[in-house]
Amino acid sequence: MDELRIGATTIALEPGDITRVHAEAIVNAANAHLAGGGGVDGAIHRAGGPSIMEECRRIGACKTGGAVLTGAGNLPSRYVIHAVAPRYAGRPRDGELLRSAYGTALDVACKLGLRTIAFPSLGTGAYGYPIDEAADIALSTARGHALGETTLERITFVLFSERDLAAFRAALGRASVHKG
Repeated sequence: MDELRIGATTIALEPGDITRVHAEAIVNAANAHLAGGGGVDGAIHRAGGPSIMEECRRIGACKTGGAVLTGAGNLPSRYVIHAVAPRYAGRPRDGELLRSAYGTALDVACKLGLRTIAFPSLGTGAYGYPIDEAADIALSTARGHALGETTLERITFVLFSERDLAAFRAALGRASVHKG
């Protein structure tokens, strides 16, 4: 497994299916309407059962770059943090919004006092964010978070495809050069 240790926090990469991960919270690549969908979002709703969608309906919506919390239903985690990435259009704001989606999810986990969180690659499926750029944003955001005050001991990125895993490995290597 690929890992980077920063202070008391380990940032890790692993291949797999996020719906099977044992972390206190997993992050869902949600849409702004919290309406369920395909990809990671659909997989989380299918595996977690209807209680997650019921909570999402009560919440109603989440702005792009934001994150909201629900229970995890039948998933092995305690919580699902629904983070909304931007639809990629090549604008500078896209990177700010993607960084905000990761950062807000990390902040939600810390406010709960969580020690472990698992992310998919946000925005790189149907929303079209280029994987190499998205991986750099994800890992630099996690690194920045680990350098501050955090309750998180482990931030895991669970990558479904070999292509995504390879991009995150390269980004992890770049992040470790700037370890500070």
